[in-house]
Amino acid sequence: MSIGIQTAAYIAASVLFILSLGGLSGQESAKRAVWYGIVGMAIAILATILGPGVGLSVVLLIMLVVGAVVGTLLAQRVEMTGMPQLVAALHCFVGLAAVLIGLNSDMTAHEFATNAEKIIHEAEIFLGVFIGAVTFTGSIIAYGKLSGHIGGKALILSGRHIFNILMVFVSLALMIMYMNGAGSWSLYLMMLIAFVIGAHLVMAIGGADMPVVVSMLNSYSGWAAAATGFLLGNDLLIVTGALVGSSGAILSYIMCKAMNRQFLSVILGGFGNASGPVMEVVGEQVAIDAEGVAAALNDADSVIIVPGYGMAVAQAQSAVSELTRKLRAAGKNVRFAIHPVAGRLPGHMNVLLAEAKVPYDIVLEMDEINDDFHETDVVIVIGSNDIVNPAAQEDPNSPIAGMPVLEVWKAKQVFVSKRGQGTGYSGIENPLFYKENTRMYYGDAKESVNGLLPRLA
Repeated sequence: MSIGIQTAAYIAASVLFILSLGGLSGQESAKRAVWYGIVGMAIAILATILGPGVGLSVVLLIMLVVGAVVGTLLAQRVEMTGMPQLVAALHCFVGLAAVLIGLNSDMTAHEFATNAEKIIHEAEIFLGVFIGAVTFTGSIIAYGKLSGHIGGKALILSGRHIFNILMVFVSLALMIMYMNGAGSWSLYLMMLIAFVIGAHLVMAIGGADMPVVVSMLNSYSGWAAAATGFLLGNDLLIVTGALVGSSGAILSYIMCKAMNRQFLSVILGGFGNASGPVMEVVGEQVAIDAEGVAAALNDADSVIIVPGYGMAVAQAQSAVSELTRKLRAAGKNVRFAIHPVAGRLPGHMNVLLAEAKVPYDIVLEMDEINDDFHETDVVIVIGSNDIVNPAAQEDPNSPIAGMPVLEVWKAKQVFVSKRGQGTGYSGIENPLFYKENTRMYYGDAKESVNGLLPRLA
């Protein structure tokens, strides 16, 4: 394949990647957008391995086959509840690839026409390894937290910000030394420091902020790929990395606004800014059975369903879809309220509902539906905690104080489908569960929803 044909293929792949990102912004266009991305990546891979400078050797062919088989098996076996940690693991691979490519380039002899070219090349190596190392260990910690192998509580060390700043300045000093001929040891030392930075940053981030962390690591992996593209002289990798890096950063910013959190406060770690004691929760959780919930649904004219990570864990989306179908067939106005950070991955609930064939037009974002709760007869909360927690508005000392939430407590009746009386992933108590118009519908979400279906009129 000539350079001209390869360049044309890279341009086509870049356009498809842009169309893919644009299409993912809407539920109706998301499926088509995914295919744009698949075709674009196929073109990119073929244009790279068949282009000049890369030979389709036996080793490369074996690696391509192994990667394709592993990717296929993962896609088939990983449940939707495991998608957040899978995404974190994939970011880890991108970071590691950037580190290895940078180290390989450092070990390879290069000839430069001018000293400026040499300086630029060394800067590309250093930045690629630094960003890749931060992404690598940060993604490992994120995977551990999301999978439950590491506790979701933020690790707050005394003087952590000074520690982080010190490590960054030492890395900058090592970069200057490396570019002035200090040798590879300065690069390796910086890599070790960057590993610590990545792990420490994510360890200091609390469980409620993990959706932001996932998109933030997505951004890091994009910039690592872009740095690698500069290092390899691959224009497509530069464009793709820039697209992923910028879109991940924008998404992280949007979610921080949705949580009323400062982007830097999330990135630098910690959980909440309040320092006083949290408000004491009074009252008791009152349970209700399937008969009581079904009776309220039969009498209701308007129903809003709020899904959360618990719905994904129980794989209750199909049961919820059937519940929606029966209620709508009875002439009731049924809608879904989606918080921007519901679940542990941006868009997690939207994907689940689309998979269960819930109509797109009744799935509404928080800003579109929050003013309607006071006119709603019944709200069903399925496996959600922080996104429906009134403490965000009522308790200035709550870790989520100021975070915009779905104001479900304003409805006439609220039913919370929950396994037990625990506080959820972030460990924050929810006063909603103790309010007079709230009833707790305990049990597995899938079984609980299925228990309502034969009781509906």
